[in-house]
Amino acid sequence: MQIWGMTDAGNIRQQNQDSFSIVHFSRERALMIVCDGMGGAKSGNVASSLAVDVFTDEVRRSQKLATSPERAAEILKSALELANKAVYEQAQMSADYEGMGTTLVAAFILRETAVIINVGDSRAYLFSKSGVKRLTTDHSIVEYMVQRGELTQEQAKNHPGKNLITRAVGTEPVVEGDIYVRKLQKDDCLMLCSDGLSNEMADQEMLFEVAHGVRKSDCCQRLVNIAKNRGAPDNVTLTLAVV
Repeated sequence: MQIWGMTDAGNIRQQNQDSFSIVHFSRERALMIVCDGMGGAKSGNVASSLAVDVFTDEVRRSQKLATSPERAAEILKSALELANKAVYEQAQMSADYEGMGTTLVAAFILRETAVIINVGDSRAYLFSKSGVKRLTTDHSIVEYMVQRGELTQEQAKNHPGKNLITRAVGTEPVVEGDIYVRKLQKDDCLMLCSDGLSNEMADQEMLFEVAHGVRKSDCCQRLVNIAKNRGAPDNVTLTLAVV
């Protein structure tokens, strides 16, 4: 298994409020996480980096207990609970941090299985021989409207409220993350990204770059470059695992 990651402030933002982490526990076991912070110039980066650190530390502490996908899911839920508590409590300590929060998407890869947890609108995608599939569902106003049939996916991409999320880490004392379990085949690619990438590229465009790029190790840079060539008004972050 190989995993790469990259983050970029984009073309407009002065500060990068995204954070990510990649941890290899063994040849067949790894964690990757992407967080997209919010709450103003002074606190979005604090929320995302704190959530990544606390979440990653808890999974690292407990990862040997992940003897099954079900147990891995419990570890991810516990790590999310601790990350949410840390960000929420930090937000109470200073007016500069008031209202801060972050999205979170993480994947615990156990041999041929990925266990994913998601809060907010950062996403997980699977690129395989059968094409591209978005594995997570956004916690956002426009996603809710799409599910109700009020918007198409294409309309959702251009909706003025596309960045309004309904769930985040650290904005409330308790948060619930959605769990997804996905079997992986050899040469499958699992990608986590912030909306700074998914807002700029269609799913099929990302598939083309991942599937047909000369080197997988260059893929993160190519995707970031495309987002920046299209304006990149937001921070752009992704991690890519090849199993």
